[in-house]
Order: sequence, then structure tokens, then C-alpha cells
Amino acid sequence: MTSQQTRPQQSSQTMKPSTAAKKLGVYLAATPEDFQEGTVSRAQLDALQADPPQWLADLRRDGPHPRPVVAAKLGVSISGLARAGVTEALTTEQIEALKAERPEWLDRERGTQADVRRETVRLKQKRADEAEAAAGEAKRG
Repeated sequence: MTSQQTRPQQSSQTMKPSTAAKKLGVYLAATPEDFQEGTVSRAQLDALQADPPQWLADLRRDGPHPRPVVAAKLGVSISGLARAGVTEALTTEQIEALKAERPEWLDRERGTQADVRRETVRLKQKRADEAEAAAGEAKRG
């Protein structure tokens, strides 16, 4: 018996709407009802990404955006949003207004985020240097 004869028919991989919304970078509650109620196959997700329908293009452009997108657009972490009390989805217009207002918390959280990025780069370089030194030691033996 060959392996093809023993394998069941491959079914299409599906995901919950919440997972698909995360992968698309959109706020689930703002998506059409039929999207929220069904399942999304990998092929459907690929099609949505390749040729976004109008509702998806509008959501990506105008929002409301989920917290990871809001955080990225503001240049802060999701934790930084929480510390500032920003827990709801924001529209692009609201995000732009925050950028223009530049509240104290936004400047503080952007600074924190910059510090975290610098430290990440420093640690990565330190590990690379240590690995290089260890390789050199191993060669010298």
C-alpha cells in the first residue's frame, strides 16, 4: 500500500476570524459580520492579502486599528499604550491627533521604546562578539 492510499484527503487549513483579523492587521469588531461569523481558510486569507476588498482597504487606511497597529503607528509598545490608559481601538484620525498633540505620555513612551531598541541592539552585538571570541578560542584550541 502506498502512502497516498493511506492518507486521508488533505483538508484546507482554516482559522478563527480573530486569528485572520490579527494576520490582516485589522480590528475584528470593525470587520463585516460575515467575516466575524465564519472561518477563514488559508486560501481565503491569501486572497484577502493579495487583492484586498474595499472594506479591508478602508479598515487598513482609516481604522479603527487594533492595539498592535496603534502602538506601531505611535512608535510605542502595547504596554506603553496600557500605561497611558489607551485600551480601545483608535482610528487613523485619532492616532494623527495624538501625534499632533504630543501628550507627555507619548513622548515618555517613545523614549522608553527607543531605549528598549538600543538595548536589544547592544545585546545582539554583545552575543555576536562573544560567539566570535568563542570561535576564535576553539580554533586556537
